[in-house]
Amino acid sequence: RRERGTPERRRTMSDTAPTPIRTGLAEAEVQAQLEEFDVDGPLVGIVMGSSSDMEAMEKAAKELRERGIPHEMKVMSAHREADVVAEYAKSAKSRGLRVVIAGAGISAALPGAVAAHTDLPVIGVPLSGRLTAAGGLDAILSIVQMPPGVPVACVGLDNARNAAILAAQILAA
Repeated sequence: RRERGTPERRRTMSDTAPTPIRTGLAEAEVQAQLEEFDVDGPLVGIVMGSSSDMEAMEKAAKELRERGIPHEMKVMSAHREADVVAEYAKSAKSRGLRVVIAGAGISAALPGAVAAHTDLPVIGVPLSGRLTAAGGLDAILSIVQMPPGVPVACVGLDNARNAAILAAQILAA
């Protein structure tokens, strides 16, 4: 209280401290934002261009399961579902993924298409098949010959297990 006859001093921001109510609101807002993240959600996304690639890519899932690393598996074509691939890659980080393993054969565009839409590490798995050229060389070259600024790591032909081991190493780094 001010006494009679003394001028009122102007209050500044440094004179005010947050009240417990304000602090409680801020904490509640932060807590609400944190609850949006699925802490038990997948850390690794495994994608493949065709359901016929499932058997080969299951080796990555098995390795991740054995290591206790949560993951998800999805089939999406870089050519027939380009918008689905782009949306998956763009939302990967906000959904909690930290690495994407992408398996593809023939033109093997999927790893590059994913890498073009995310800044997460992408590991390409070249896959062989009845339609591949030179025993899978076409898929290998498609993955390793990415343009500057769109990096994709590449493991050996049909070696999805190594991709999972590399993903585990990335997560542990």
